[in-house]
Amino acid sequence: MVAQAPSYDLASELLLGMRLVGVKYRRIDMTPPFGLAFSQAAGRAQFHFIGRGPVLLRTATGKQFELGTGDALLLPQGVAHELLSGPHATSRNIDVFATTDLCPTVCAISPNARQTNVAEDGALIFSGCMEFDLGGMQLLVASMPEVMLVSTLLDRNPEIRPMLEAMEHEALARRAGFAGILSRLADVVSAFIVRGWVECGCGDATGWVQALRDPRLSKVFLALHREPGRNWTVAELAAEMGSSRSVFAERFLAVTGMTPVRYLTELRMRLAMQWISRDQENIEVVAYRLGYGSLAAFSRAFKRVLGYPPGELRKAQRLV
Repeated sequence: MVAQAPSYDLASELLLGMRLVGVKYRRIDMTPPFGLAFSQAAGRAQFHFIGRGPVLLRTATGKQFELGTGDALLLPQGVAHELLSGPHATSRNIDVFATTDLCPTVCAISPNARQTNVAEDGALIFSGCMEFDLGGMQLLVASMPEVMLVSTLLDRNPEIRPMLEAMEHEALARRAGFAGILSRLADVVSAFIVRGWVECGCGDATGWVQALRDPRLSKVFLALHREPGRNWTVAELAAEMGSSRSVFAERFLAVTGMTPVRYLTELRMRLAMQWISRDQENIEVVAYRLGYGSLAAFSRAFKRVLGYPPGELRKAQRLV
């Protein structure tokens, strides 16, 4: 039985805050036997589209998925994995292969340097490494399965199929501008995969995801994420849930494993990292946006949660 889509606003809020944008793409043209190893990409998702298969996906935990032409998948936690021509193929790390730039964000890997389109027995893969955040809700990302297949969504979301067909056509035809078009389609298909998982009730995920399934508690998370800079009290949050302070505190701790104050602090620090690193915001501006009365108070909280002061984040960014 398919889970019903959530009837409350938290799922919609998650998707509005979603940022899933590719930072590095590869068009990979391989002749069997082959094996490509992808290392763990902490804080990033990995996307693969099979322009021509078959290809075997094997994760570091031993799970295997047989992929055919037109299949697409997302690894939201960027777990280590391999793409193989068969179960006994030997793999090499993807980073050791020579590349050719196709455009500023897409490169090509073609060890056999074929001048024509992919041979009938060859595999063609379009792969993307992506920045992935949900507006501070990284706990939801941690609850996602390590592999999310687009094939599980096609019955409910038939509008995805034409996008997959367009990706297959662009990958094979290599017309002018195909690399940029493929990268944009990959971003959109990845977003569809995430949305489909949320709308289907987040699969069999447990723990923090229970908040998505609890209309009363989800109101609390919605309020926190809409106003992370507000000086929330336990009484105010209990009122959002429509319960007593003791019932609210007990339920919140059971679902998240932390107190409301701790959750709000960690949410603020995740947002602070995004705003400082990704959006280039001034540290002092970020501090006041998140409800801290002084830069010193914000810096203490940042260091307590993340282990280093916010200034170190800006320094590291300059070195990149």
